Amino acid sequence: MFTSSERTMDLFHKFDTPCKGVFQKELKALDHEIHQKKGLADVEKEIIMPGSAEERLDRILEDTPILDTHNDLPYLLRVQLHNEIEGNRFCFNGDLESHTDVPRLKKGRVGAQFWSVFIECKNPDPLYQDFNQPNSAVRDTLEQIDVTKRALAKVPEVFDLCNTVDEAKDAYKRGRIASMLGAEGLHQVDVSIAVIRQFYDLGVRYITLTHNCDNPFATAASSVAGGLPDNGLTDYGKAGVKEMNRLGMMVDLSHVSYKTMHDTLDVSKAPVIFSHSSAYSITQHRRNVPDDVLERIRELDGVVQVNFYPLFIKQTDEKNKHGLPKTTIDDAVDHILHIAKVAGWKHVGLGSDFDGIPEGPEGLEDVSKYPDLIKRVMERSNATDDDIRGFIGGNLLRVWKKTEEVAAEMQKHEPIVDENWPDRTWDFWKSAASLPKLTKNAKVDESACING
Repeated sequence: MFTSSERTMDLFHKFDTPCKGVFQKELKALDHEIHQKKGLADVEKEIIMPGSAEERLDRILEDTPILDTHNDLPYLLRVQLHNEIEGNRFCFNGDLESHTDVPRLKKGRVGAQFWSVFIECKNPDPLYQDFNQPNSAVRDTLEQIDVTKRALAKVPEVFDLCNTVDEAKDAYKRGRIASMLGAEGLHQVDVSIAVIRQFYDLGVRYITLTHNCDNPFATAASSVAGGLPDNGLTDYGKAGVKEMNRLGMMVDLSHVSYKTMHDTLDVSKAPVIFSHSSAYSITQHRRNVPDDVLERIRELDGVVQVNFYPLFIKQTDEKNKHGLPKTTIDDAVDHILHIAKVAGWKHVGLGSDFDGIPEGPEGLEDVSKYPDLIKRVMERSNATDDDIRGFIGGNLLRVWKKTEEVAAEMQKHEPIVDENWPDRTWDFWKSAASLPKLTKNAKVDESACING
């Protein structure tokens, strides 16, 4: 008995190139026949279309973008240019020294990119627990949203800022790079769910629950590594996730602790993402995703976007010039294939972390290298064209679309979450106590008043 792939190649050799149309008809008929049969292994349910890896990629890119969920170029604009990018100070369309510029995005055939509007945790102690300390994270995030939009607007013939899946798909069809925003940690909203809503209105479409610090919503992986208890998702964090679901904001679990991963998977009504994480079974680092979580990602239809940071993809004594493990493109492929094996091809994607890491692996030096990675995945696996479509971008678009659908349904019957963090401190002028009352029993807590 022939397997599907053997039968496909038999058909391929039956026809000469002038009979390509006949071949395609026979191939479609075979595809239909295979999909009608029950109980076949997954590898026999799909046809690996004939052709070189380059030809396969050309065919796949006709309808599916290469989509990456985490690029930190906007942070370089902040720390190196203080966001002063007008005039000739920043030429996105030129040859930059960073991992990312327009010529290399085009060479890398990138069709969709989430740009990180990351701001670091503001307390010098990464294990701090006093979340009422005043800080500038919200202001600074607003500045990152602003500078990212301005950078994209400098090359309007290349980028389209997109707020929905349909807008992203339409942009790709028109030859543009669909561009979206992601925030990297709920410390960036301070302690306020209201700020999540405002970020959504400004175009942010995913927020990571933590960065390398705890916040009122959740526990970070780095805090557990530093010796703090893994408290997981707090009750307030559950309220935050609920509001993200209601808005249509994707919930990102990169950077969070193991318990936070499971707690969030327990309560989120929409599928979750890991925007830039790899496989823990391959490289034992807390930033990576354990197999039992990968299995839940499969069950709940989420996606893990593989990170290229050398420290997360290999453990070796051989170091690169930055003192990080020396890695190659095949180390990244190892993580992709492991996630595909445990969770399935529908649950793996690309989340490079370019320009947020000192350097990528050998062979994955910058954004121009995505085609090389994809072709290497083809060469090292029996992934079908549909598997590759999902991996390069389709999986993330599916999760984002499902997130939009969950939000549309929730907004029919779920009210806005206006809950506050129970331990929040409120400061008012003393004169506020003399202002008119909203209701008979309304009052101002004078213990919260400051001079004024």
